[in-house]
Amino acid sequence: MTARKPHRAVMAELLLLAAPTAIRVHSDGSSMAFTFATVAELRAWLDAAGLNAPDLLAAERERVDHEGRPVRSMNAYPTWHGWEIYADAVEPVDVPPLNPATVTALTDVAVA
Repeated sequence: MTARKPHRAVMAELLLLAAPTAIRVHSDGSSMAFTFATVAELRAWLDAAGLNAPDLLAAERERVDHEGRPVRSMNAYPTWHGWEIYADAVEPVDVPPLNPATVTALTDVAVA
């Protein structure tokens, strides 16, 4: 196990490597949570921090959020500078536009 860096030093290094949307130090004193705006930003930080190894505990999936919109999410759980890290990102999935026949049918229903 690596020696633990002070949380301020870890946050400073994180901000030099990436632009997370949120950083939280958990009350347990041994873990931090980082949130990124996109899956690509989370992956870029993992690469820049040297954490994107085959044994990294991570998950990526497409799902529907609490508002019914399709999203892509990624979670990663590395240990970095002696801290357990909970990193996540959620981004909308591009939904293809409706085909013309569907638009016509929906228009007919909407104006009825």
